[in-house]
Amino acid sequence: MANGVERETGLVLFSDDELREMSGVNRGSDHIEVTCGCTSHRYGDAVGRLRVFVNGDLEITCECTPGCQEDKLTPAAFEKHSGRETARKWKNNVWVIDNGKKVALCKTVLLKYHNEASKHANASHRSNNGRACHRDEFVCCTRCNKERRFRLRTKEECRIHHDALADVNWKCAELPYDKITCNDEEERASRRVYRGCTRSPTCQGCTSCVCFGCEICRFSDCSCQTCTDFTRNAKT
Repeated sequence: MANGVERETGLVLFSDDELREMSGVNRGSDHIEVTCGCTSHRYGDAVGRLRVFVNGDLEITCECTPGCQEDKLTPAAFEKHSGRETARKWKNNVWVIDNGKKVALCKTVLLKYHNEASKHANASHRSNNGRACHRDEFVCCTRCNKERRFRLRTKEECRIHHDALADVNWKCAELPYDKITCNDEEERASRRVYRGCTRSPTCQGCTSCVCFGCEICRFSDCSCQTCTDFTRNAKT
């Protein structure tokens, strides 16, 4: 069997042949690490270190400047941090160096276990009619009264939204994955209608995208039923 990082099951995570031409490969006990980056037409290349874990998790340490302190970023957060103009397409915009060329993550083997884990998560986080739920939600800043978008695709993102709703003094600067301040413009109304519903892009709420409580949006350390139980001055 070819050498490579072994999964918890004892199987090889990636073979040497699969990683041979990638730049900056380091192997850990439960992950591999490679050089990655994201290109902004305005700011150029932001370089980082991508870690691919045995459970499919992806983490990036940014090295865009010598003093950058951004660590353990999701690929989507790294894409945003890099200043990429067409964000929210991190699988296409974040790249690695393979055989001397920039290659989008979606065209490499590195997403194999991430995609596998996502499929399992989607299967277990579904509404009663069998379709995935959790659309984007908005929270209103108590300082500037502007609404900020929260993506609810993962348990971590649901927790961030849950805690923001629970915080009666929540402010724009506390949004962890979008570095914004109260001086930044609010999303245009024409953009806010797109909330991520799988049935209809401009859906205002249906059984496909509104969840009333599941393992991804309920938390054992909180007495609320779902992360939508809190209400606070949100515009609809």
